Order: sequence, then structure tokens, then C-alpha cells
Amino acid sequence: MTDCFQSVELTNRITYKIIKYLNKRKIGYLIVTKSAIVANDEYLKIYDKELAHFQVTVTTTNDSKSLEYEKATVPSKRIEAIEKLYKNGFDVQVRLSPFIYEYIDFEILNSIKCNKILVEFLRVNHWIKQWFDIDYSNYTVKHAGYEHLPLSIKKQYLQKITGFDQISICEDVDEHFEYWKSNINHNKKDCCNLGGLI
Repeated sequence: MTDCFQSVELTNRITYKIIKYLNKRKIGYLIVTKSAIVANDEYLKIYDKELAHFQVTVTTTNDSKSLEYEKATVPSKRIEAIEKLYKNGFDVQVRLSPFIYEYIDFEILNSIKCNKILVEFLRVNHWIKQWFDIDYSNYTVKHAGYEHLPLSIKKQYLQKITGFDQISICEDVDEHFEYWKSNINHNKKDCCNLGGLI
């Protein structure tokens, strides 16, 4: 799995060609990216609104912080891309993944002009602890080789997200997934909450 809108796309245009092919064959597609290229005008012209779905990943609302651990478009530009896709009538979501509470300015997050957000809480292993300088003492739930926040803390953190009509949670911990599915997720049958069928 790789980001199909890396900077090399501006030269090679492989994604551009594949999107045109998918449109021709009437095959639905989900694009997950950390790049603002996704909202460039030349791409907006070829996306099929019946087939195209977008999740633009945001891991922090701080451009400087993102440069410490990501080689991607800064978050402010990603947010502009989200808003441009939304304004143009596409099925787009903010993908808050991973959701690192300490890295989010909720005033910025909640003011994004988009009606959908997909949240994926941070899963912690020894690699993650080397990347992010945060307090891991609350990550006490062990599941599938990772450490997770307890559901009660996840609920508290989620309450800070108020700017979206549709919220969905992507979750690995089984009992947490059942809670989100029953009580929070906008589409009970699809935790990705894609508009229409893909």
C-alpha cells in the first residue's frame, strides 16, 4: 500500500492514467493520501463523482510538527485540499490517522469545511515509541501486539471532535469496535463510511 499522489506523480502521471481507466470501466476507487496534489485542478476534472472516494490523512494540525516525522505535504495544505474536494461535491473525509491527542489543535480540526471524519486511534509498539514524544502511560490495553488507550479515554478524546456531521471510528480492539459500531459510526455496515457503494 502506497500513496498514489507522491510528488513523482506530477512527472509520471500514473495515477492520472489509472483514474481515467477506472472511470472508463466504471470501477469505484478510494484514494487515501497525505498529498495536496489530490485536489489539483487537472485531477478534479477527471474524477467521477459516482466512483471516486477520498480520505486525506491528517496526523497533526501543526505544520512544523509534521515535518519532524512525515515526508509529505504539510497539514495546512492537506486541509485546503480536503476543503476543495468537498466544495466541489466529492465524497471526501478527513482521515485522522493516527489520532494523537497531543498533536491536534481542535479549533483547527473542527473548523475544517468537510462533513465527514474517520478516526483511527494510535496503536503503540516499540517503533511508535521511537517516533512520537508523548506520554504513553495511558496506553494500557494490550491487543494484537499493540498497546491501546482504554475505551473510556478514547470516548473523552472523541468528544473534542465536534465539527463534523458524520463520524466513523476505525478500530482494532474488538470490544471497542463493537461500541463504535453500535453507538458512533455513521454507517453501521461500513466503518469507512464511503458514500454509495464501491
